[in-house]
Amino acid sequence: MNWKSAFYASLTCVFLFSCGNKKKSENSKPDHLAKEDNSKQLVTKTTSALTINPIEHATMVLEKNGTVVYIDPVGGAEKFESYKLPNYILITDIHGDHLNVETLSGLSLDDAKIIAPSAVAEKLPEDLKGKTIVLDNGDTKQLNTELSVNAIPMYNLREEALKFHAKGRGNGYVLNWIDERIYISGDTEDITEMRNLKNIDKAFVCMNLPYTMPVASAADAVTDFEPTVVYPYHYRGTQGLSDIEEFKRLVLAEKPNIEVNFLNWYPAQ
Repeated sequence: MNWKSAFYASLTCVFLFSCGNKKKSENSKPDHLAKEDNSKQLVTKTTSALTINPIEHATMVLEKNGTVVYIDPVGGAEKFESYKLPNYILITDIHGDHLNVETLSGLSLDDAKIIAPSAVAEKLPEDLKGKTIVLDNGDTKQLNTELSVNAIPMYNLREEALKFHAKGRGNGYVLNWIDERIYISGDTEDITEMRNLKNIDKAFVCMNLPYTMPVASAADAVTDFEPTVVYPYHYRGTQGLSDIEEFKRLVLAEKPNIEVNFLNWYPAQ
């Protein structure tokens, strides 16, 4: 091979080697970048889902990330034997479908706190009063690092129903729980305080006559504050169960983006 042939052969090898390296750099990341991307994939935000256990009517057990909250526990302590012990108990009002001292006294409350309005606290025996944090309308309490509760009004609007729930006596609640805002209406009508709620992820909304509000009023309020998901609850009245299918139809007709979910609040019916 003469010197010219050798020279051109060398140039060809250099060219092919360079092209191969260029192709590799375009299709793969340097080692330090690959390591950085992998580390980012490992940094994820984990939050547990809310577990909802409907017991009956207005009574439920909520659990999220190891914290257990009982809402209006009534019906006897035996109803809660299959559930974890509560960290907190929220009571909305003085009526028997929300407050039952016998049920409370039968529960193991060694590590639990009761959250209730003044009207409820006044009706508790001394041992339960000692476990009670009194919140009235407008009060907020940080319960632990992941859960705070805001007490909001619940009351009647219709003239014929004013005797049932006076403004200021009972509480609705908004729970700020890790990454969710959860609204529990208590016994109320479609009040301004409900309609003005913001950024509610899950809402439990009552609807029963003659004590709270008709289905149409409940649906109209829900389409105002637009929770992500709404659960009709507390819907047994003197004429039987409210028409929750009609509630769903009314909500979706106005705001189809709202998810309406049904839970089994009345297992015996």
